[in-house]
Amino acid sequence: MIAGFTNAWKLPNLRERILFTLGMIILLRLGVYITLPGIDSSVIDAWIESRKSAESSGNPLGDVSAMLNIFSGGGLQQCGIFALGIMPYISASILMQLMTAIVPQFSKLSREDGGRAKINQYTRLATIIIAIVQGTMLAIGFLNPQNLFYLEGIQNFGPLVLVPGTMFIVSTVIIIVAATMLLMWIGDQMTDRGIGNGTSLIITINIIAALPGAMWQSWRHFTDGGNTFGAFTLVLLIVFLLLVIAAVITLTQATRRIAIQHANRVVGRKMYGGQTHYLPLKLNYSGVMPIIFASALMTLPVFGLNLIFKGQDWVLTVQEALSPASSWYYVVAGIFIFIFSYFWISMMFQPQQISEDLKKSGGYIPGVRPGQPTAVFLEKVMNRLTFAGSIFLILVFILPGIVRWATSLPPMAAQFFGGTSLLILVGVILDVTKQIETHLLEQNYEGFSAKTRGKVNRYQVEGKKKASNTIVYLWVFIAVLLLIFITSQFTG
Repeated sequence: MIAGFTNAWKLPNLRERILFTLGMIILLRLGVYITLPGIDSSVIDAWIESRKSAESSGNPLGDVSAMLNIFSGGGLQQCGIFALGIMPYISASILMQLMTAIVPQFSKLSREDGGRAKINQYTRLATIIIAIVQGTMLAIGFLNPQNLFYLEGIQNFGPLVLVPGTMFIVSTVIIIVAATMLLMWIGDQMTDRGIGNGTSLIITINIIAALPGAMWQSWRHFTDGGNTFGAFTLVLLIVFLLLVIAAVITLTQATRRIAIQHANRVVGRKMYGGQTHYLPLKLNYSGVMPIIFASALMTLPVFGLNLIFKGQDWVLTVQEALSPASSWYYVVAGIFIFIFSYFWISMMFQPQQISEDLKKSGGYIPGVRPGQPTAVFLEKVMNRLTFAGSIFLILVFILPGIVRWATSLPPMAAQFFGGTSLLILVGVILDVTKQIETHLLEQNYEGFSAKTRGKVNRYQVEGKKKASNTIVYLWVFIAVLLLIFITSQFTG
């Protein structure tokens, strides 16, 4: 493992990709702390300072607030220009995926030449529309912060908006939409010129940014007052977290390999085919999507009711029934996850198409007739895998609730013991590691695992090229921004 990371810096192309990715990450984190114009940053600072001493506010929407804060990288509570984060683009991408699977016109377009480019354009247009709607709701919420559960109590430190009015709403929406499109551009640049999928990396970095605060909350929760038993509990929780991460990695990579045999065929004097390869069907084929859908269905109605009918008795009853503190929340969410797992598989996994492609290429599954029997067999296997995968997703989803119930951890800290955050972290880190390993193996370097070791290409080591001017300019720009940021902190 250490040798793999060391060799990554020996390849000039890979080193530039890593440096470019790190540079984009720094720009991303700096943008989180740039407060929107018209917002009183001193009120935010005083409110955040007061919350450091409070582990949990008792708000039934505390888990929802923690999740929103994690995925925005702290931008929501900082009232920064990246308050919405990359989530409008994620929502638009999910919407377009569903439309591609459901609407015949979009499905046909995706298979045409240049169709994917048009779908990407539609996704960006949908992102702008979603960002405008969410940005408008956010700007109106800033005018009345007492209605925003993730800014609970901030009105006690003074007015959040310096000059309320229509001009503030218009300027805020424009800036938030522009910042969202900038994040989308940064994600594309990281995908093309960096390591890993840029959009997924942005979400992952926002999740990792919340990790130090969660660790500090856990430390204070278990060690305040010199409680020796609490420190022992913290050690056990760390061991449990490592076991959970290992289990998630194992089940995320678990696949059922279907043997595919190709018939022999003679072309001229040569015989082709007769080889066996495998069709891997993942245990968790749907990934984190069922949890995202279930969480949205559980939180959006509560969020909307809280925003429109705040303070009503029946709204509080609904909040308590559907809050993570209630057992009904996990029962209903578990049912949704199970249903959406099969729903996502039915749209994204096409056994009939796979069967036709195998038949055209002369491939077949041993013991299964080509054509419709192959499609039925693949669908049966995937249904069984989906059942096991949905149970796995449900267990991962309820783990934070179990940890909170057993240890009374704050919502921010409990979120890292399972749920969406852990699945995204594991998936993205595995993807980045595989991409780095692919670059290493292409140049005959050692990979991260013992099975993928090769000889070091001496020519590549001796033929290092200098970093491109783009990387140099990028890091000079970052250094200037950091200098301005540090200076403003000391002078302001």
